[in-house]
Amino acid sequence: MTGENIMAFFDLPLDQLKTYLPTRDEPKDFDSFWKSTLDETRAHPLNATFEKVDYGLTAQETFDVTFNGFGGQPVKGWLILPAKAQRNGKLPCVVEFIGYGGGRQFGFDWLLWSSAGYAHFVMDTRGQGSSWSKGDTPDLYADGGNAHYPGSMTKGILDPKHYYYRRVFTDAVRAIEAARSHDAVDASQIAVTGGSQGGGISIAAAGLVPDVVAAMPDVPFLCHYRRATEISDAYPYKEIGEYCHVHRDKIDTVFNTLSYFDGVNFSARAKAKALFSTGLMDQVCPPSTIYAAYNHWAGEKDIKVYTYNGHEGGASYQTVEKLKFLKKIFE
Repeated sequence: MTGENIMAFFDLPLDQLKTYLPTRDEPKDFDSFWKSTLDETRAHPLNATFEKVDYGLTAQETFDVTFNGFGGQPVKGWLILPAKAQRNGKLPCVVEFIGYGGGRQFGFDWLLWSSAGYAHFVMDTRGQGSSWSKGDTPDLYADGGNAHYPGSMTKGILDPKHYYYRRVFTDAVRAIEAARSHDAVDASQIAVTGGSQGGGISIAAAGLVPDVVAAMPDVPFLCHYRRATEISDAYPYKEIGEYCHVHRDKIDTVFNTLSYFDGVNFSARAKAKALFSTGLMDQVCPPSTIYAAYNHWAGEKDIKVYTYNGHEGGASYQTVEKLKFLKKIFE
């Protein structure tokens, strides 16, 4: 027994996925919305601090990070570097975002990319970190909230200015800026990555930060919302469906808000070299929603397909692919 609850094929066949290019539902003020959002946040100082943490590791240096994200609110993170004896000049940096419900946990839980010789910045996700790994960043935003379904997907969903992921995606941009501010990091060599929610955040970050050089979204969430809610009963997308089930008169408002946060729209602006992944039996992040973002990606791209896998995707097999992918870009 593998322990994974995989399902039969339920989405489009692979030959149709490869050409699946849905019309983007993009608001006319998408770019101005995000420019004003980032301008407002950049009016606050970044104030990135890096406090060394001694875990007794000899191959890595770990720093407890705090920086100011959306609205100048403090966000936690980790910076993990190869030990000084292993460093020669400034390092390329992988900025990583975390899956839904998770938090940054401990610094020693994130040793892959520093073991490969890169700097590794892990952003905590505000308001999360109590489902499967602990987080340390509260979501301090109190304005404009609406009654919402349990979870994060419908917080502030009646107005793009108040929607939860406006804060998270802004935090992600500031996380990249915080990583770049450290003396050990080569600011011109930034990659973004993450799985599921983390993959969706990495797509948004690549769309909002045009000089990111690489993006590696694994089985990304937060893409092509309407289709996801129509073809899958899986959470977290189902939070949106449950909200619309009760608030029958708010459906158009909900999906208008989500159009400002759709990975498909960020993909159309992303120029970084990208490596996606998908599992064809993934009901959490259906493959057509991932291909919608992938096929709209504006930069050079590749995707790894795991035919008989669900939301776990390629797991360690995909890690091998990402290591090879970054080696070609950074070396």
